[in-house]
Amino acid sequence: MSEVISAESCREFLLNNTPLIDTRAPVEFVKGSLPAAINLPLLNDDEREQIGLKYKQAGQQAAIQLGERLISGEVRNQRVQQWIGYIQQYPDALLFCFRGGLRSQTVQHWLAQEGIFVPRIAGGYKAVRRYLLNIIEEVYKNCRFLLVAGKTGCAKTSLVNGSSPSIDLEGLANHRGSAFGRRVQPQPTQINFEIALAIALLRLPYEDYCRIILEDESHAIGSVSLPHGLYVSMRNSPLAVIEEPLSYRVETIMHAYIQVNYFDYITQDAANGEVHFKEYLLSSLQRIRNRLGEELYQEILQDLGEALRQHLGHRDSEAHRIWIEKLLSNYYDPMYEYQLQKKQHRIVFRGNSEEFNKWAKRLQYRNHDLKND
Repeated sequence: MSEVISAESCREFLLNNTPLIDTRAPVEFVKGSLPAAINLPLLNDDEREQIGLKYKQAGQQAAIQLGERLISGEVRNQRVQQWIGYIQQYPDALLFCFRGGLRSQTVQHWLAQEGIFVPRIAGGYKAVRRYLLNIIEEVYKNCRFLLVAGKTGCAKTSLVNGSSPSIDLEGLANHRGSAFGRRVQPQPTQINFEIALAIALLRLPYEDYCRIILEDESHAIGSVSLPHGLYVSMRNSPLAVIEEPLSYRVETIMHAYIQVNYFDYITQDAANGEVHFKEYLLSSLQRIRNRLGEELYQEILQDLGEALRQHLGHRDSEAHRIWIEKLLSNYYDPMYEYQLQKKQHRIVFRGNSEEFNKWAKRLQYRNHDLKND
């Protein structure tokens, strides 16, 4: 393997989950990095700040000299040993920094002095990120989408995941897309969401398909936003509307938002999981207080409080069905029906989940425009 890997060949190492060493500072890493990357920085945050300030005051050479003084002796030895330890565990690892410049070159050089030769990615994180953003742009410009729509609780995400080719946008965002949609684990950063989306498109592979199935989403999924061009394309895409009875949808919400979330909170923190679960439900309801109106909010809050007492006090979750049904009937359903009225011209299918699955399978064998169906 050559000492430098071109960013243009990054498709291979991204799809293969090749171990990567991100040599940038931790403050850069937390904002976004590449999948399968571990942060083993050349400079910590404080050192990076000092060197950056020196660069502004006295230029590059003075900054390099300060870096050599800060990262020397035992500090340098400890960091070299960290890199060596990781490479011994993952001998096919690659190095990168922000632009594939001084930091990754320095790490590569120091490792070579130890007899360890590790390739680095030319152009670094910036070049790979640009490649991935170009993938998203290429897809929304050249591919067509079919959006799965339907009232809250129709299990649209499950239908998307059961269809092919498809991308689960809510899964990538780690959020279920509603006021109650946040998960136990935090959402990715905007940068990491976009990177995950591009890699998911690479895994399809998108070039082989004329149509990709997505869930009908708003511009934001929790704290992350869909790339603007993709969202615009989705707004002009045909809709498959899933229609399920209220009882079915209540059951879906019970499973995903109550049973699964409760299990996840308890699994993450056995001592405080129930407290966090309660806070999650109450704060989620609070988010839509103004849109509910005070009277309906207080009614549902009372029902939710009673359900939590039964659930956490007596291990009986059935009372959650009462407030879930009221919330669907009096808030989510009217809001959805109002929004759907503006999309009538885009609807190409209506039916339940079973009917959609049969219809969607037939799409795999037809390449003509959905508007002609």
